[in-house]
Amino acid sequence: MAGIKDIAKKAGYSISTVSYALNGSTKVTEATREKIIKIAQELEYVPNGAARMLRARETKIIGIFLLDYSGSFYGQLLKGMRESLNQNGYELVVCSGKQSRRLLLEKMMDGAIILDESFSNEEIISYADLGHKIIVLDRELHHENINVVLLDNKRGAEIAVKALLEKAVKKLFIVTGPEGSYDSKQRLHGVETTLSLYPEIEAIQIRGNFTKEAGEKATERILQGYTEPVAVFCLNDEMAVGVYRYLKRTDYVIGRDIYIVGFDNIELSEYIEPRLTTISYSAFKWGFVATNNLLKLLHKQSIADEKIHVELINGKSC
Repeated sequence: MAGIKDIAKKAGYSISTVSYALNGSTKVTEATREKIIKIAQELEYVPNGAARMLRARETKIIGIFLLDYSGSFYGQLLKGMRESLNQNGYELVVCSGKQSRRLLLEKMMDGAIILDESFSNEEIISYADLGHKIIVLDRELHHENINVVLLDNKRGAEIAVKALLEKAVKKLFIVTGPEGSYDSKQRLHGVETTLSLYPEIEAIQIRGNFTKEAGEKATERILQGYTEPVAVFCLNDEMAVGVYRYLKRTDYVIGRDIYIVGFDNIELSEYIEPRLTTISYSAFKWGFVATNNLLKLLHKQSIADEKIHVELINGKSC
């Protein structure tokens, strides 16, 4: 790959003159600039943007690290981030996988937002110790270079369980998320806090993984011992949709035999019949607040950890 030295040699100019021409400086004439650019094109010269960004100590790029991209939730989250960053002259890069972490370590971005449980707390803190500015969305960490923006998961779960127990059921099934999920753990904490007020309720946890298939498998288990109406709290809507999908192959009626509440208010929950009762929040706002807080962190502004508001959307499944 040709560099500035190669262009300078072929054009017969100094390296500084070539640099001025390629960077639009007024220190060279238009004729000289045109000649140098033509030679650069002939040599297929590619500017070393990384080196330029490192010299400037600012890339105007923010990275969001995700474990995966599946589900409609991520679209709204990223839309909120992009809206905030575009208003402030920044670009967003979406990263997944361990190799992409080099972009942060090598300062190819100004800061990072992390929603990826494969990062350990120790790894994130090690980046912060090196001066990297970070927003975390899936854990609680304390560091001068880290800010926390979380869903109010515990409150959402408390609301969901209370809504289900208003149906005078004796048994509550909780379909959980992946073992390492911060959101799942916090939602379970909210469930346990609320159930402590209802000692007469039999509570049964079924391990899930936030997928529709997990919801279907949970429903099969629930129906094996079915004798009377029961309540089911799925810790996300994807699993609740799986419960719906399984029940449609049976004679059980949602909202009469089985009461269901989900969490996330994904777009699909609005269109399934009967309409899913779910815990709602704005993924767009979550992304917007996260990037706004990161920009404040980058510019050394005062900032506090935040929680995103949640509320119950009443459908006909509960």
